[in-house]
Amino acid sequence: MLKCSSASTDFSLSHLVSLKLFSQPKDSLEIRREGFTITTTSYLRACHSATMNIMKIAIWSSCFLVSAILASAPRAAAQKATVEFVAKATPSSGTDEPVRGITFYLLSKSFDEIGKEAAVTYPLVPMDAFIDKLDVSKELKAWMKKNHWVNLAGEDFIKKLNADDVMNVPEFYKAYVDRMSGDQTVPFPVPKYTPAEKKKNPAKYDEQVKQYHAAIRAFLVLNPKSTDGIDLSLEDVNPGHKWDTINANSAAELHRHTIDLAKSKYLVARTETDLEGQGLLHGIAPGTYWLSTLDISAQAGDAQQKWDVRITVPPGKTTYVALSNINAVQPPHATP
Repeated sequence: MLKCSSASTDFSLSHLVSLKLFSQPKDSLEIRREGFTITTTSYLRACHSATMNIMKIAIWSSCFLVSAILASAPRAAAQKATVEFVAKATPSSGTDEPVRGITFYLLSKSFDEIGKEAAVTYPLVPMDAFIDKLDVSKELKAWMKKNHWVNLAGEDFIKKLNADDVMNVPEFYKAYVDRMSGDQTVPFPVPKYTPAEKKKNPAKYDEQVKQYHAAIRAFLVLNPKSTDGIDLSLEDVNPGHKWDTINANSAAELHRHTIDLAKSKYLVARTETDLEGQGLLHGIAPGTYWLSTLDISAQAGDAQQKWDVRITVPPGKTTYVALSNINAVQPPHATP
């Protein structure tokens, strides 16, 4: 039972029959009886209203978030694209043949540029630094650096030699004279000086040495092919074998690092061609890519091709690519 008191006045719930209820704001209730007024505030109602308002905000926020996610999901899915390609190589027979069972990689950077990036981390041994450490004459070191060449054997080396090289580089001069002096089939110059004259008459000795060098130069100019075979006498000073070993090890490390970068940091997708040379890549985001075989050559007949083709993938569409000899990676020109 509800009881209210003011001074000595009491009344019970039944007295409410004679009370006049006045319309008040939602958060209050005014009761009048016999000259006094009681105004009460509904705390439970106020608390209930606040709780309901918070719940309504949370529910509407959740609904909005879910709606946003559901609305954006189809749009995001619609952005994904497809790449379809066919790879064919043309052998010397002239008939296109499909490139079967070859893995193609979709890269976010060209394989050539990836190789350049890898070279910064794993650079090849500089040739000049290698030359500086050799135990040869300063003239030979200068010749190697000038020609960017360290292998003193083979036809390519012989082609680089001229009369000045042979006469001015001590190792070349000795190898040439030793070889030609032993050849009795050609009229090679014979020195007129002797070691004894160097002490007995130094001036005459020096003059005869100059005359001998001049005669050899004249013979060499008239017989440029006489340098053939000079490399046989340079075997003991030839650093080419050592350079090849160092360079091969360095190149192998660089190659491994390039492949690792391509297959990890820059790999977007990959697939293998079927019997028709066709490949398919799904779920590709819009952008610019390179369709590449990395360092693997695809063989069709006597044709061996590699690809590193730049492609642009638009959103939500299928990009078609035809790979052939025309857009294959061209082999580097041979070093002369």
